[in-house]
Amino acid sequence: MNPPLRHPLHPALVHFPIACWSLATLADIASLWLGQPAWWLAGVLMAIGTLAALAAMGAGLFELVKIGAADPALRVARWHMLAAMAAWLAYAASLLLRLDLPLDGTPLAAPGALEIGLSVVGFSCLAVAGTLGGTLVYGHGVGVRREPGR
Repeated sequence: MNPPLRHPLHPALVHFPIACWSLATLADIASLWLGQPAWWLAGVLMAIGTLAALAAMGAGLFELVKIGAADPALRVARWHMLAAMAAWLAYAASLLLRLDLPLDGTPLAAPGALEIGLSVVGFSCLAVAGTLGGTLVYGHGVGVRREPGR
C-alpha cells in the first residue's frame, strides 16, 4: 500500500491554469496584430486552463479546511479563493462568449473587445490570487510541514 500524499496537491495543480491563462491573455493581445492563429490559440488555452483550474480549486478547498478558524491566514486564504474564483469566472465568460454556436465549423470565433477585456480582467485577478497564495505559503507557512528542531 502506498503512503498517503505528504504534501498539498494544490500547489502542484495551480501551474497548469496559471500557464494556460497567462498565455491565453498574451495570445488575445497578440491577436490584435496576428489575427486568427493567435485568437484561436487563446481560446484553446483558455479552455484547458478553465478545466484545469477546477481541479486546482478543488484541491485548494481541501487545504482551506485545514486552516484553523483563529489563524490569521484564514482571512488571506478567503481573499485568495475569491480572487481565484473571479479569475475563473472572467476566463470562463470570455471563453463562452467566443464559442461559435451552433457548431458549424470551428468552435471558436474571433474575440471582440469584451472577450479580450474579460481575459485581461481574468489575468489581473489571477495576479492577485497568486500574490495572496504566495503570502499564504511564505508569510503564513500554510501547507509547509514543520519538523521539530528545524
